[in-house]
Amino acid sequence: MIQFIRGFLMGSADVVPGVSGGTVALIVGIYPRLIANVRTGARALAAFVRLRFGAGVERLREVEWGFLLPLLAGIVVALVSLARIIEHLLEDNPVEMSAFFFGLVFASVFVAWGMVSDWTRPRLAVFVVVAIAAFFLLGLRSGEAESPATWIFFVAGGIAICAMILPGVSGSFLLLMMGMYEAVIGAVNDRDLLVLAVFLVGAVIGLALFSSALNWALDTRHDLVMAAITGLLLGSLRVLWPWPNGIDGPELSGPVADEFAAPFLLAVVGAGIVFLIARLGARERVPSV
Repeated sequence: MIQFIRGFLMGSADVVPGVSGGTVALIVGIYPRLIANVRTGARALAAFVRLRFGAGVERLREVEWGFLLPLLAGIVVALVSLARIIEHLLEDNPVEMSAFFFGLVFASVFVAWGMVSDWTRPRLAVFVVVAIAAFFLLGLRSGEAESPATWIFFVAGGIAICAMILPGVSGSFLLLMMGMYEAVIGAVNDRDLLVLAVFLVGAVIGLALFSSALNWALDTRHDLVMAAITGLLLGSLRVLWPWPNGIDGPELSGPVADEFAAPFLLAVVGAGIVFLIARLGARERVPSV
């Protein structure tokens, strides 16, 4: 039961852009064990992709299913139960919700900044270039994808799963950047099993293909990778700027006088949540992934 509760807490974080389920896993004390099982599962998937079935089965036997399955069940229950609430809030209060997400990600910039041990000139250059590129490229977005093709969910799943490996990065945030956040939330609420299956297959294949490369990058170029992630977070704030229409488009405008107070307070609350989670997580030793 305790693993289910931990999974529910992780899933609750994962459904909100800017809050990392991995950070919650760190706070509740299961991050090293979770990453170890994810890496073992990824190696099994990679073996199956290479048609090395014997090695794949052997790796699967090494996975702690008694630990992982209740955890996954808790994550799924949280996603399903909270997705409809998020969808309604985005429809009814787009500016306020966007401001809340803005606060979450704005605070995440400072958290990610602190994960770089030494800000050398090359790392600062990477940070600036990625931030500027993200700001302008995301300005080309037309907003959230309307009725995206099924194959796009496959790609979205493959990219979003990287958040399981990258420290401090939210899968929902990556979906939001791609304009797929509302589409995926809608698929969960509508119980669109075909779309969800395609998304899941994309996530599984993405984990098998990219986990080794991402782990190598974090092991050998940790500060450079985190500098790029910090720049990505900063540049992506354009997507979350509350005015004029929340996350529905790349347009930017100033706040209207009579609708500034509530969004501002929600942004402060969002930032406070991230700083609190980061403070709690800092009490635990962050393992190498």
